[in-house]
Amino acid sequence: MSSAVAVGSELQGTIVGVFVEVGSVVRSGQVLALVESMKMHHEITSPVGGVVEVVMIADGEAVAAGQVLVEVREVVTDDDQVAAPTSSGPVGLERDDLREVLERHLVGLDEQRPDAVARRRSRNHRTARENVADLVDPGSFVEYGPLVIAAQRRRRSVDDLIASTPGDGLVGGIGDVNVELFSSSGSSRTTKCVAVSYDYTVLAGTQGTQNHRKKDRLFEVAEQLRIPIVFFTEGGGGRPGDTDGIGVSGLDCLAFRWFAELSGTVPLVGIASGYCFAGNAAILGCCDVVIATVDSNIGMGGPAMIEGGGLGVFEPTAIGPIEVQRANGVVDVVVADEAEAVQVAKQYVSYFQGRTTDWEAPDQTALRDVVPVDRLRAYDIRTAIEGLFDVGSVLELRRDFGIGMVTALARLEGRPVGVVANNPGHLAGAIDSDGADKAARFLQLCDAFGLPVVTLVDTPGMMVGPDVEATALVRHCSRLFVVGANLSVPMVSVVTRKSYGLGAQAMMGGTTKAPLACLAWPTGEFGGMGLEGAVRLGYRKELDAVTDDAEREVLFREMVDRLYEHGKAVSVATHFEIDDVIDPAETRRWISTLFDAAPETHRTAIDPFAAPRRANIDTW
Repeated sequence: MSSAVAVGSELQGTIVGVFVEVGSVVRSGQVLALVESMKMHHEITSPVGGVVEVVMIADGEAVAAGQVLVEVREVVTDDDQVAAPTSSGPVGLERDDLREVLERHLVGLDEQRPDAVARRRSRNHRTARENVADLVDPGSFVEYGPLVIAAQRRRRSVDDLIASTPGDGLVGGIGDVNVELFSSSGSSRTTKCVAVSYDYTVLAGTQGTQNHRKKDRLFEVAEQLRIPIVFFTEGGGGRPGDTDGIGVSGLDCLAFRWFAELSGTVPLVGIASGYCFAGNAAILGCCDVVIATVDSNIGMGGPAMIEGGGLGVFEPTAIGPIEVQRANGVVDVVVADEAEAVQVAKQYVSYFQGRTTDWEAPDQTALRDVVPVDRLRAYDIRTAIEGLFDVGSVLELRRDFGIGMVTALARLEGRPVGVVANNPGHLAGAIDSDGADKAARFLQLCDAFGLPVVTLVDTPGMMVGPDVEATALVRHCSRLFVVGANLSVPMVSVVTRKSYGLGAQAMMGGTTKAPLACLAWPTGEFGGMGLEGAVRLGYRKELDAVTDDAEREVLFREMVDRLYEHGKAVSVATHFEIDDVIDPAETRRWISTLFDAAPETHRTAIDPFAAPRRANIDTW
C-alpha cells in the first residue's frame, strides 16, 4: 500500500480557495488550493494522482512557507476514474482581455474606416497607413501608440474618440527600409528606420496633445538607436480643440526641440503632400531633405492664421505652392505623387545605410568627350555626373534652387558619396550667394553622416558685380570656405575645365592641397582669375597703346592664348600645384583608390552609437 504524499505551500500567505475535500480523487498537476501572497494568487497543485486523505486548511487561514496543506495517497487509476482538473478559464483567442485588445487595434485600420479612405481617394492621396506600409516592410513594422485617442474627453465620449480619432492622428513606429539592398550586411540595424505620418483623415492631420507625446517618444527612440526618421508631414498645424490638458499655451511642448536636436545625429527625411502648414511645416523644415509632391502647399501659416493676423483672405492653394517652394530652395526633390515620394525617400535613406555590392559602372570612355574641345563652348555637367558614378545611383537635391551649383548623392562602386559640381550652363559656373549656400549646406550634410565628397570644378570664380553684392555675397561665399575647410570626411576634387580664383579654391576646401587629390582633365585651365579678365587688367596699358580695334583684338587674343598655355592643366601639373592630369576614363579608379584607403567614416553603418560628427546641419 502506497504512503501519503504531503503537499505544502512554497510561500507565506493566506488561503483564498480550497478545491478538494477528503476522499476527492485528483490527477497529477490538479489545483488543490490557492494561496494569496502580496496580492497575487498562487496555485497549490498535486504532484501525483491519487486520493486526498487529509485537508489541513480552510479559506481565510494564514499559512507559512513550507507548511503542509494537503496529503494525497498516490493511486494508479484509469484516467476516466479520476476527476478532471479544474480550469483556470478560457485560453487563446477566447480570452476576453485579448479579444478587447485585438478589436481595439482593428478600429484604426483603413479597412474599418471606408469613408475616411474614400475622402483620401477623392483627393488622389493615399492614407497614412498606406504610405507607411509602402515605405517599410509591413511584416517588420512595430507601431507605437496605436490605441491613443485625442485629448478631448471633456467634450466627447470615449467611444466617439476611439472611432473618430485613432492614434490621435499620428501613425508611427519602427520598420525595415531597403531590406533587399542591405539584408546581407549582417546587421539588422542597417535597415531599421522610424516611420511617422500625420493622418489627415483625423482632424486634418493637426498636432494634438497626445500625438505630440507620441512624436516625442519616437524621436527619443530614434536618437537611442541612431536610425533615420522619415516623416510624412501633411496637416494643418497646431490643434486648438484639445481639452484634457492642464496648460494654457502649449508652448512647453517638447516635440520641436527634440526633433531639432536630432539634426546631424540621424538622417531626417520630410515628405509633404497636399497642405502642410504651421507646426507641420516647422517639422518639415527641420528635415535634412524635403521631398514634396506637385500638389503640395507648404507654409508657416495656413489661411486661418493669415486671416486672423489681419493679412487678408487666401485660399490654401495660394500659400507656398510647389512652383514657389522648389525655386526658393525649400523643397529638395519634387515628385509626382506619394508613391514616387516614398521611392525617393527609400533611395535617400539608402545612402546612409552603407555600401552596396550590386553596382554597375557606366562606360568610362564616354567621359573623354563630355567637355568640348572649344574652351568657350558650354556643356551639361550632369552628363559628367551621370557618366562618372554608378548607373542609376545619382539623386540630385535642390535642382531648381542655386542653379549654378549641382549637389547630389551618388554611389561609386557601391560606396555612397556626395557630389558638388559647378554648372557651366549658368553664369559659366560662377558662384553666387544661392549657389554658395546650397553647396555649403550640402557639405554639412555629407560631413554629418560620413559621406566622402567629390567636387567637380568648372568655375570662373565668385560672381561679381553690384547686383550680386547686394545679396550679401561676401558672407555667403565665405560660408563655403568655412564649411569646406572644416570637413572631417575625405574629399577629391576634379577640375573638368575652368579653375579660377577664389571660387575654385572654395570648391576644393580652400586650396588645391586640401583634397586627398586635386586632379584635372586635359581640358583643365587654372589661374588667379579668368584669363580674359587677367589680360584686360594686367595688360591694359599695352592694349590701350594699340589704336586700331582689329589689331587690339588680335593682341588681346594672343595674350589670352599665352596665358592659357601657361595655365593649362598639363603646365600647372609641372609645378605640382595639382596632383595629376588624367584621362577622364581613369577618374573612377583614382577616386575609388583614395576612398578605399581612407578610414571608414560612415558611422551609421559601422557604429550607430557613435557620437554625432556635427552639432547640427543648417536648415538652409
